[in-house]
Amino acid sequence: MAGMVSVIGVPSSAGSYAAGQDQAPGALRAAGLFAALAAAGVDARDAGDLPEQVWAPDRANRRAQNSEQVVASLTGLTDRVAELLAEGSQVLVLGGNCTVALGAMAGMRRVGWQRTGLLYVDRHFDLNTPESTIDGALDWMGLAHGLDLDGCVDALAGAFGPRPLLQPGQIAFLGTDPERSTEWERARLAELDLAVTAQADLLADPAAAASTALRALPNGPLTVHVDVDVLDFTDAPLAENTDGRNIGPTLDQLGAALAVAVADPRWRVLTIGELNPTRAAGDPDAIPRFVGLLASSLAGAARPAGTGARGPGGA
Repeated sequence: MAGMVSVIGVPSSAGSYAAGQDQAPGALRAAGLFAALAAAGVDARDAGDLPEQVWAPDRANRRAQNSEQVVASLTGLTDRVAELLAEGSQVLVLGGNCTVALGAMAGMRRVGWQRTGLLYVDRHFDLNTPESTIDGALDWMGLAHGLDLDGCVDALAGAFGPRPLLQPGQIAFLGTDPERSTEWERARLAELDLAVTAQADLLADPAAAASTALRALPNGPLTVHVDVDVLDFTDAPLAENTDGRNIGPTLDQLGAALAVAVADPRWRVLTIGELNPTRAAGDPDAIPRFVGLLASSLAGAARPAGTGARGPGGA
């Protein structure tokens, strides 16, 4: 049984391709998130939302749009995650876009925890920079900034204190599709020797794939990040990115992997990114099904934060 889970909303699409993800925290609450958590036996409290940010075209910074808003959102998230972790709570972050993973990891560092790990469940590697892609959406560049790769936006890479925020050994990918990566990303993967458990492995055996990815991470507190575009969009039309039709895991398969991840005694924070409620307009069951996945996964969390063989600071 999990300890207290505090839920933070990050209603921001500032770093995205368009508006939409800003609606996700409200949509998940409206779909009965807290009732589902209670029914599953999860002791949860609503820690509120950060200020809303809705994407607008940043024509003055086409390759790194709305970076000031992204930095403001993530520094606020870092503060809140650190406060809640220091109180002994586990944390569920409702994004928003994938940059929320940086705020979670920065919050763990703010608490003073060492040897932290990030399980990054995503179709993409998010290792691009404004120099490697013309897209301009920082949600496709989050980990590049966490690792402080060449060509990053200084304000974002330096927003969390000493740079880099992350070392390569702190990251393990799960569910990524190499065909959806850029040449730049593939070169960085090889250069940094990042741990990858690919989409094919996740499809073949979700629980085993999650266990494999988790073994690559340090023996300290853990953030699990889920970008819903890892999913088969036809099975669960939730993601801002719609090119995952008929590929990727179903909700049930993702649930099997996520249950393993949050049951790991290292787990402290779960972040959700890239959920765009407008995508589910034609499938009104999609968001409630995702809420059910979150509740059932969190119900299996192993033990209260800060207990067990691995203390909160790692070993």
